[in-house]
Amino acid sequence: MKVVILEKTSKLLSKVKISGGGRCNVTHACFEVGEMSNRYPRGKNFVKKIFHQFFTTDTIAWFKERGVAIKAERDGRMFPVTDSSQTIIDCLLKEANKYQVDIRMSVDVTHVEQQGEQVICTTRNGEKITADYICVAAGGYPKSAMFEWLTQTGHSIANPVPSLFTFNIPKHPITELMGVSVPDVKVKIAGTKLEQQGPVLVTHWGLSGPAVLKLSAWGARELHDKNWQYEVNINWLPAYKEPELRTVLLNIKEEHKQQKVTGKNAFELPNRLWDFFVAQSGINPDLKWADVPLKLLNKLIVILNNYTMQVSGKTTYKEEFVTAGGINIQEVDANTMMSKLIPNLYFAGEITDVDGITGGYNFQYAWTTGWIAANSIAKLATS
Repeated sequence: MKVVILEKTSKLLSKVKISGGGRCNVTHACFEVGEMSNRYPRGKNFVKKIFHQFFTTDTIAWFKERGVAIKAERDGRMFPVTDSSQTIIDCLLKEANKYQVDIRMSVDVTHVEQQGEQVICTTRNGEKITADYICVAAGGYPKSAMFEWLTQTGHSIANPVPSLFTFNIPKHPITELMGVSVPDVKVKIAGTKLEQQGPVLVTHWGLSGPAVLKLSAWGARELHDKNWQYEVNINWLPAYKEPELRTVLLNIKEEHKQQKVTGKNAFELPNRLWDFFVAQSGINPDLKWADVPLKLLNKLIVILNNYTMQVSGKTTYKEEFVTAGGINIQEVDANTMMSKLIPNLYFAGEITDVDGITGGYNFQYAWTTGWIAANSIAKLATS
C-alpha cells in the first residue's frame, strides 16, 4: 500500500519530543486490561475493548523488535533505556522510511468527504488528495471550532476542555517553598467527590505533582465548569486520622518537652514545610514543645489534616497539553477504529473523546488505536 502522511506543521513528532521531560513516557507497566482501563477518566469501556487487540505488552514487543528496549521505573512509567525521546522518534521515522511512507509537511487538511468508495481530503491551498482509506490522527484540539472539518462529515464531538494541568494558587505564601515535594498527600476538591492521593510538588505558582495532575484529569469537565476557581482541601498526612495525629503530637509534647517545635519533625515531612506549618498555626518558632498551648496544637492538627487553599486558574504541565473531548466514540467501531458514519474513514489517538491520566496512558491509547486502524485497513485492502 502507498501510505501518505499529511502533517499540518513544519515539525514531525514534536509532542513525542517533549513528552516525559524529553524522555518519552512510552507506556505504563500495567499488564491487566481491567486495571489499565481504570486509568482513563473518559472512554474506560472503549479502551477495555480495544486493549484486547493491542496492549502494553504488544507496545513493548513492537519497539523491542525494532531495536528499542523499554524500561519500567518504580512508579510504573516506561521509557526507552536511552532516556531520550529521540530514540522513539528515530525508530518511527526509520520504520516509515523502510516502507517508503510519503511524508508531506505543512499540509493543512480543511475538508474530508466520501466519494463513492473513496475518501477525498482537501487542503488549505485547494489541493485534493484521493485515498481508499483515511486515518485522522491529529491529536487533541483545544477549541470546538477546530473540529469543524470533521463535524461537517456528520460526526459529533464532546466539547474539548483542558486535562492534565497544575493548580494556580496566586500570592499564597506556600509558593515560597517551591521545589518542596511530599510523597504521599491526599488532595480533595471541596464540595465534590473528586480526590486523589500521591506525590505533590510545591511550585512557584501553586501545586503540581502526580496527585494534582490525576485530579485535574478526573475533574477536567467539572473544574472547567467552575472556571478553574475552587477550594482544595489537603491532607498532608493521610496515613493518620485526626485522633491518631492528636495522640502522636501529645506524646511528642510530653516526651520531647525541651526540644524546639521547629526543625526536625516526627512525620518525615520536609523541614521547610514543617516550619511553614508551625508558623501558619501561630506557634512561635522558638517555643519548646512543653510550652505549646493546646489551642495552637489543635490548629496545627487542622493544618496537617485539612489544609485549605483557594485555586484560581491552571497551568499547563510541561507543555504536555492534553484535552478531554473529541469525536464521540459511540460513532467509532472499537474493533476497527473506522467511523460508523463514513466508510473507510478511521480515527486514532486523542482526536477521539478518550484521555488518560499522566503516566504513559495517552501514548498507549495512541499506539493501540493506530495499530488497530492500520491492521483493519490492511485486512480490507488485501481481502
